[in-house]
Amino acid sequence: MRLDQQPAYVLHARPYRETSLLLECLTRDHGRLGVVARGVRGERARLRRAQLEPFQPLVLDLLLRGELATLAGGEAVGTPSRLAGDQGMAGLYLNELVVRLTARQDAQPALFEAYAQTLARLATGEPAGWTLRRFERDLLEAIGYGLQLRREGESDEPLQAQAHYRYDVEQGAMRCSVGVPHALRGADLIALAEDRMPDRAGLMALRGLMRDVIRYHLGGGELRAWRVLAGVQPQR
Repeated sequence: MRLDQQPAYVLHARPYRETSLLLECLTRDHGRLGVVARGVRGERARLRRAQLEPFQPLVLDLLLRGELATLAGGEAVGTPSRLAGDQGMAGLYLNELVVRLTARQDAQPALFEAYAQTLARLATGEPAGWTLRRFERDLLEAIGYGLQLRREGESDEPLQAQAHYRYDVEQGAMRCSVGVPHALRGADLIALAEDRMPDRAGLMALRGLMRDVIRYHLGGGELRAWRVLAGVQPQR
């Protein structure tokens, strides 16, 4: 199958043979694809390696056969997101998260748009911690593991802002006392649902929640980027 002018981002690239690359790409209409980019490291390459950097919007022409696609052509479009410091580390985390949690060839147009919007937010200096919590929420929703952020898991009663909850991945928010490990304020869960940035304590609690949920969906695995992001503190 030929896929022409497919909007895409490169999530990861590694050398393949002498002059080629093996890419993981997020495409708008076909989800995550493994792509063989032949000859892009050669002197006569029509599409240069530098054009296949992360955070650069692309349109790609691809030949899809089986599990892998072959790059037939493409070009950079728009302006790449210039991410440095905390924002750059956050962008690399986004890429690892998408690679680890999504299946190949599972179309997720909403996820593609959320990814592009997240890069734009990072590039404009939105606090990295809050930007990542928003993307994690949207990614989980897109792949069918959306969080229950408005109602209690057992009773289905609305969450109370002043109450405390522990979050069970399979059952949702369960009311608990303040001293329970990993307890979250109802106000912070509601804020995430309503796309309102909570205070510093809330951001830290939501980071712990998201790591527990993501770890669960990774079968207990870890992300390499977590070690890097350990130094990125939530900020207003």
